Formats: sequence, structure tokens, C-alpha cells
Amino acid sequence: MTAMPETPAAVPSLLHAPVIDWFDEHARDLPWRRPEAGAWGVMVSEFMLQQTPVSRVLPVYEEWLARWPRPAALAAEPPGEAVRAWGRLGYPRRALRLHAAASAIAEQHGGEVPSDHAQLLALPGVGEYTAAAVASFAYGQRHAVLDTNVRRVFARAVSGAQYPPNATTAAERRLARALLPDEEPVAARWAAATMELGALVCTARTPACGRCPIADRCVWRAAGSPAHDGPPRRGQTYAGTDRQVRGKLLAVLREAVAPVPQQALDAVWDEPVQRARALDGLVSDGLVEPLPDGTYRLPLT
Repeated sequence: MTAMPETPAAVPSLLHAPVIDWFDEHARDLPWRRPEAGAWGVMVSEFMLQQTPVSRVLPVYEEWLARWPRPAALAAEPPGEAVRAWGRLGYPRRALRLHAAASAIAEQHGGEVPSDHAQLLALPGVGEYTAAAVASFAYGQRHAVLDTNVRRVFARAVSGAQYPPNATTAAERRLARALLPDEEPVAARWAAATMELGALVCTARTPACGRCPIADRCVWRAAGSPAHDGPPRRGQTYAGTDRQVRGKLLAVLREAVAPVPQQALDAVWDEPVQRARALDGLVSDGLVEPLPDGTYRLPLT
């Protein structure tokens, strides 16, 4: 009887060396990967990079770290300043969460980003992904770091699917843990390498299989690159949405040095019902503070 060929799922080591070797040669020189970034620089980058491309994050990240090189420096300022400095990165609640995390680090951890995974997970605004990413990238620990890029690499190379499920599943987490190298430093390198492979080569729309270090071991490619057979994957829209209106309202407040009257906010969007709904949402999210005289400002507390 002919023996079945070994697969990446059965023998994870088939993937480790080629992916890490590729990363050693092709990794981008990003500021949060440099030793001087430290754990705080890694944490800031992870908050900013959620659903936001590197090209947009880079200038804001550099300005942020120049202004707030330590968590305590950010914690000492009002949360509205974090929202102001967030600029046009989008999803500005991340700025409030990062400010809250910095405050907790300053108050509970002596101003140092904790290395313990459970303590990271207990910080405000830090979920499983961010805790694993900081523990792995900043402290060289062994954790499964599952962002969209990593999930796509694993879906194709190991599971034989063009795309992962819309939301991370328990099966994906089990697979990611099973694929981790045993040694902590190697596991941390693997986490960064698979993320970079998904970002630069195994991309969503046009994967560059000819440049992939594990193309000859990819289950999806071996199966003929079958098309996605799940629900249609719709791209996110922005124009005309409440997100766009919220962004326009926040832009006025970020640029203002004093509280802003209602008329100034009314001028940014013609449709009054949607504008009011967007403003109410910003207030509810803690991103905007209404004052008794009818003006608005970024939050001070």
C-alpha cells in the first residue's frame, strides 16, 4: 500500500523553517519591530493596526510615541487628547481603550506593560488577540496570534480553504496552537512570520503563490485553489454611512481648541436625522462630551 504524503497539519515542522527563513529575508523594517520600541510600542501598534493598513498607521504611530513614549505619559492627559491624536485612523474608540489601558498600566503595573498573558488580558480594551500579540512580539512568548492575515494563511496552507470563516472559530484556535513551534523564541518568530506572509504574499485577493515559501506544501493550492464556497464576502462600504458622518463630526472637534457650537457640527452633514444619530452615538461611546451650554468637546475624563 502506498503511504499517504505527510501534510502540514500532521507535521507542522514542514512549515516552520521555510516560513521563518522567508521572514528573516523579507520582513519589513517597521518601527514596532525594532528593539527600541519596547512593549509599549508593540501595544500601541497593535491597537492602531486593527482594521487599518500599515501605511496609514506609520505617521500616527511615530507622532504618538514621540508625544507619549511611556504609558504614564498618555495616562496623564485627558482621554480626549488620545482621540485628537488618533486623527483619521478610524474606529476612534480604540484611542479611548488605549488610553484606559495606559491608565491601568500606570496605576497597577508601575508604568510597565505587563509580560504575563493573564495580566495583559485584564487590561481595559485588551482582548485575546492583543494580549497574545504583545506577549509574543514584545516578550518572545509562545502564544497563538490569530489576526486576519494569519487565519488566511492557515486556511489555505493547512485547511485547503480560500478564506477563513468570518469570525474566528474554536477549530481555528486549536489548529493555531497545534502549529506552534515548541520553543518560545521560535514560536514568537513564527507568529510574526505567518502574519507577514499573509500581509505580503498570501493576500486576500491576489495571492502571489509564485513567491510563497510553502507553495509546494499548500493544501489549497494542491487542490487546484478552489473558490470560496461559503457566504459571499462583502467589502466594507464607507461613503454615506454613519461611520463617515461620525468621522466628519470628530474632525471638527479634533481641530477645535475650544468647545464647538451645534451650528459648526450641523455644517458638516446635510441630513439632520443621520447627523443627530451619529452625534448621539459619539456621545454614547464616550468620544464626545456635551456641555450644558449646548456646545461639544472631546472628553476630559
